[in-house]
Amino acid sequence: MGLFILRRFGVMLLTALCLTFVVFFLTNLYPNLEKLAKTQGNQRMSDEQVEAWLDNRGYLQPTLVKYGQWLGVMPGFQKTLDDGQFVGTCTRPGSTAEDTARYCGVLQGDWGYSTVFKDEVGTIVGKRLGNTGYLMFWVLVLMVPSALIVGVLAGMREGSALDRSLSTFSIITTATPEYVSGVIFIAIFTSSTVGLKWFKGTATQAMENPTFENFFLPVLTIALYGMGYIARMTRASMTEVMTAQYIRTARLKGVSFPNIVMKHALRNALIAPFTVIMLQFPWLLNGVVIVETLFNYKGFGWALVQAAGNNDIQLLLAISVVSVFVVLITQLISDIGYVYLNPRIRIS
Repeated sequence: MGLFILRRFGVMLLTALCLTFVVFFLTNLYPNLEKLAKTQGNQRMSDEQVEAWLDNRGYLQPTLVKYGQWLGVMPGFQKTLDDGQFVGTCTRPGSTAEDTARYCGVLQGDWGYSTVFKDEVGTIVGKRLGNTGYLMFWVLVLMVPSALIVGVLAGMREGSALDRSLSTFSIITTATPEYVSGVIFIAIFTSSTVGLKWFKGTATQAMENPTFENFFLPVLTIALYGMGYIARMTRASMTEVMTAQYIRTARLKGVSFPNIVMKHALRNALIAPFTVIMLQFPWLLNGVVIVETLFNYKGFGWALVQAAGNNDIQLLLAISVVSVFVVLITQLISDIGYVYLNPRIRIS
């Protein structure tokens, strides 16, 4: 198991380097850099002025050099402009050549400086990731138990009225995008004209003082969409287990149906849903973009939209790196958990 984990970490590191380089290359294409120059400088800058602005700040260096500087394995770009301003990869507003580090990158714990929020990228990502983490926690608390219960109940008796009803409910929730269900919930439960006004708070207020009124709707919107998929997988797995030979043997021995479900079928039926549940973490981290934007909840997805819309390259890169590592870590945990849940699997 230890060797397996080490190999996976090696593959994860190589994958992370490849994916981050692709994102770095795409975000540093010249049209994006031109937009950045005009945003930070002047919208009426000529092509020569744009090129000079980019060259003075190191953006026109070779891509591999800039990627090495961003990682922190190469010294950062530094230059003093004609007006005496000191600029470079590691500079911050008001910094001088004496107090500027020579190396600054991801390996040094320096994620860069946000051109939109005017703050350290690491601070921004940590705060927004914390907001999304709190949202994800309550989504999982609502989504996972509900989906497992629905899936197990539907799969216990295949073809029954309960199975058809719960399966229809699962399909409807999965087929309804978050931006549709979110708008419906807002119109029904919060609108002052035709709504019931059951939830008077806003998700923005939930960042400082979360309550049931201001936090339940975004949680419900995300949970409903993911619930149907997990429930369908659980139902399919439960149906397959209930037709296995050892379940028939238990029935012939006179074991009660509840005991058959709880003691014999449930653990084997949860193997496939466990993998699906673990894969919900990357989806929750990136799939909350719509919900956070819709409810104006300033979390990780909201920061991604702001970074992409305002061409904040450093923030966009940091968010991409976090997303990559969340995907890789959850896949590793899923593989390890799958081995423990299914002892028949052997790691070669």
